[in-house]
Amino acid sequence: MEIEAIARREPIAAARRQIRATDEETIRDMVDAAAIPAPPYGETERGRWLFDRFDQIGLADLAVDELGNVLARLPNSGTRPDSAPVILSAHLDTIFPPETPIQVRRNGRRIHAPGIADNCRGLAAMLTVARALTAHRVALDRPVVCIGSVGEEGTGDLRGVKHLFRPGSPWRETAAFITLDGTGRRRIVNRAIGSRRIRLQLSGPGGHSWADFGVVNPAHALGDIIAAINRIELPLQPRTTLTIGRLGGGTSVNAIPETAWIELDLRSESPAVLAETEAVLRSVITEATEKAGTQRRRGTPVLGCELRVIGDRPAGETPAASPLVRIARAATRHFGETPELVASSTDANAPMALGIPAIALGAGGQSGGTHTVEEWYSNEGGPEGIERALLIVAAAAAL
Repeated sequence: MEIEAIARREPIAAARRQIRATDEETIRDMVDAAAIPAPPYGETERGRWLFDRFDQIGLADLAVDELGNVLARLPNSGTRPDSAPVILSAHLDTIFPPETPIQVRRNGRRIHAPGIADNCRGLAAMLTVARALTAHRVALDRPVVCIGSVGEEGTGDLRGVKHLFRPGSPWRETAAFITLDGTGRRRIVNRAIGSRRIRLQLSGPGGHSWADFGVVNPAHALGDIIAAINRIELPLQPRTTLTIGRLGGGTSVNAIPETAWIELDLRSESPAVLAETEAVLRSVITEATEKAGTQRRRGTPVLGCELRVIGDRPAGETPAASPLVRIARAATRHFGETPELVASSTDANAPMALGIPAIALGAGGQSGGTHTVEEWYSNEGGPEGIERALLIVAAAAAL
């Protein structure tokens, strides 16, 4: 069914009116969520809050899975019992560690708080869509399941959605996966940027900077390795990046360190290029490590090298010609916006990599300072962004 026709139908039109009429409730949900810490691997309390909100709205089949994902079904969805479900999701977690002070404050039109846009906006928008569709008893052919996922950010490594779509899971039969992440009304993430995050640790005997000089020095070797990594040529198409994000080691200025380490983030839109570049990276590290080992004093221990994968996000794509992306583009144009198809790393990575139609959307409004304690949200275009999500869900679930 065409988006324009869906938008005019009752009770969809009534649900859209409710989104606009209850916009202050959406903002309150954002503020309430932001006040609850949800650091990596610490989303339990915010998950309880979401579970209670699902229950208050009147959703069915409420559950919390083994990892802490919170699930609930729209009560009027699934009128065709054998239909594959549509998932509407938003991630629960933030990047901020537990000790981060949280103070929600307003400054004119802006609301400031860590995580207020990423992803308290997505959580609040999901609740608003669920509330509107439930209140007006919108009957949908496919089951629509709302999920608050854990572990989307940083070291979480998409653990919530990876668990959801694990081998043998019935969710692998999902018809469409739509995740609300952050703000905006134009962007449609239909390409998943894959990443491999690697920790490299070098080790040696250590010792006194004067008395033991000549034993292998992990810090010196690490400098040579970083220089070698920096010389790796990366393709421009598909875009591929390699970043050293963290480094450390040593105990004192006058001691040869026993260990030195770096953590790297390797990204590409192409799974094949990601694998090829990782192979080059590992070869460069091996060669540079062996060279460093030849420079030690005779009879002293060799340089130890440990490579460990600490993050693995799969790449993938939902083609621009797919029904789900066509629906999302039409819904975006319905609000007078020009749709932008982009690549990003979101919860949609996992289903995209499996060939499940999946997209990520902003949930309206504007934001800045993302992933900083000065993160802010402003509500220009906020209700329209949620209406867009509602229309996409309704169309994907085949009224």
